[in-house]
Amino acid sequence: MTGIKRILILTADAGYGHRSSAIAVAAALQETHPEECAVEIVNPLEDKRVPAPLRRSGSSYDWIVRKIPQLYKLNYEVSDSGPTTAVIHNALAAVLFQVMGDLVRRVNPDAIVTTYPVYQAPLTAVFALNRCEVPLLNVVTDYAPVHRIYFHRAADWCCVSIPAARDDAIASGLKPEKVVVTGIPVHPNLAKEARPPDAVRAELGWRPELRTALVVGGRRVKNLNGILRALNHSGLPLQLTIVAGGDEAQYREFQTVEWHLPARVLNFVENMPDLMHASDFIVCKAGGLIVTESLACGLPILLTDYIEGQETGNVRYVVEGGAGELARNPLDALEAVHHWLAHGGEMLARRGRNARSLGYPRAAYDVARLAWDAALRGPQPRPVINLPDQIEKMVKRMQ
Repeated sequence: MTGIKRILILTADAGYGHRSSAIAVAAALQETHPEECAVEIVNPLEDKRVPAPLRRSGSSYDWIVRKIPQLYKLNYEVSDSGPTTAVIHNALAAVLFQVMGDLVRRVNPDAIVTTYPVYQAPLTAVFALNRCEVPLLNVVTDYAPVHRIYFHRAADWCCVSIPAARDDAIASGLKPEKVVVTGIPVHPNLAKEARPPDAVRAELGWRPELRTALVVGGRRVKNLNGILRALNHSGLPLQLTIVAGGDEAQYREFQTVEWHLPARVLNFVENMPDLMHASDFIVCKAGGLIVTESLACGLPILLTDYIEGQETGNVRYVVEGGAGELARNPLDALEAVHHWLAHGGEMLARRGRNARSLGYPRAAYDVARLAWDAALRGPQPRPVINLPDQIEKMVKRMQ
């Protein structure tokens, strides 16, 4: 091996999970190969040449899932079919071809990792133009069922969250030997903490002897205020750590509450691994990132809400795996917590064991290992393939 290996990680900011996974893989690569590897994380959709609707997809996603979730569900379901996905892939190849081509030429990567699904089709066209294929890893950041847009033959490896997602990939036409269950990458710091929760609580200045609920809000989180009120007046032997997730209005509202349980209210935090490891369970929406991080910590999950379609599989994985409950109203939430804490926390301990069995705390290291091996192999001459007609014409115009 000679020289520094360059690994390009492509992500997007539609939700938090895609970039978080990218950062996790980069951190694992930099930890395991600090002197041998140069990692660059890029969101190609920020390029001004990308059509405005696609460039604004991150902010549009946030607005739609909050204001008109049924429209988002309909769009998700309609686009999740073989013929529709093929049309979407071809359209993405056309509109992102130049941006992706310039990016590959600038970085000249030895391997590429994607944590967002829209880049695989345009990369196929770029590789065809260059007659050189850069090893490509596709990281799927959803649980099963997985939207078909994630699956494309361009990837040398498709890294999926759970075995059921592997089944989805194979059913969508990927070769079984290309699909590997790694889990969804979470930051390596989550895997390193070995102390019990009371020890972490003591370090944070919390009461170490009290059971602790970590409650996580944010702009997309509904049903949380009523559930918090129920817990606050429950008289349960609990302390609450409440994170508003950068939602200023929610943060100000939480600060005005008269808390009857010991409570601390935070806004945006950068030490979420510490907060998770200090807690006995978490109350949150069924977002892919927070579910994945919680499971990696062995943290039982009380789910307050989910986005139908995209997050349905997250709920199913948690509930059917015995790692938590779905409680969309205060009474159900209060009932679940009472059951968890009864008999010395017997059910809570069982939920924690189940959560740990479902989690993949070392997923970032596993993806990093595959990416490093791919970078060692490096770009290879690409065999001639048949591209869709409109993409083939575009490639010829560029030659």
